[in-house]
Amino acid sequence: MAGGSAIRGSRVGAGPMGEAERGEAIARFRISYWCLNRHETKPSFADDGTVEIPEEWDCPRCGLPAGQDKNNPPSPIKNEPYKTHLAYVKERRTEAEAKKILEESLKRLRGDDE
Repeated sequence: MAGGSAIRGSRVGAGPMGEAERGEAIARFRISYWCLNRHETKPSFADDGTVEIPEEWDCPRCGLPAGQDKNNPPSPIKNEPYKTHLAYVKERRTEAEAKKILEESLKRLRGDDE
């Protein structure tokens, strides 16, 4: 006696009707995008007039941004390195301001703030 499943060899959504069972697929069109490494990517978009086409698309091969102009692809995004708290403080204060604040704080700590 063979012990098996009646749905062996099938998958979810599979059926004798196929595409007609799930409805008709919407019309689609493709747009080419190129990155700095000259990789071409062709994502497809629905052709129903409601889709907004993006200016850039991430290249699936190298991860760089890709644009629609083959001769002038977009440049990669510049990643800023991690900044310490001190680096942010130095952006906001000049050396003279920092010196003045330090002197005021030291006076307060020493009790010379009279």
